[in-house]
Amino acid sequence: MSNAKNLIDARGPRFGALITTGVLAVVLITESVALLAFQSLIFIAGAIIGPKLSPYGLIYKNFVQKYLKSPLVTEDAKPPQFAQVVGSIFATVGLVGLIMQINWLFVVAISFALIAAILNAFFNFCLGCQMYLLIKRVSSN
Repeated sequence: MSNAKNLIDARGPRFGALITTGVLAVVLITESVALLAFQSLIFIAGAIIGPKLSPYGLIYKNFVQKYLKSPLVTEDAKPPQFAQVVGSIFATVGLVGLIMQINWLFVVAISFALIAAILNAFFNFCLGCQMYLLIKRVSSN
């Protein structure tokens, strides 16, 4: 069972995924190294400090959360934090592909990250969270 300090507003990661969707879509269109490096750092921050204190999490908490009328639903922060690890891997691989001009690597890595962000933002399905839960289930057997 998670303690209260490990619980987050479940809507926060969806908000972050919405921003990430926009950023990654622009990255795919513009092939901007700077923007992809920025998003990679956002993922890394979320992976290290967790979704609540990540840059997008702080934007959500300080500028969005207070305006939402739906009831607060909390969730364990560990699965979304793991999802940030997965996102950071794909973004970093995409960044390497972009810098080294390996276009297929850039497109594939960022497309996978974008699809995961879209699933979370629009369908409330966190692929990285599901991976975390599956790994936890398999490793406990």
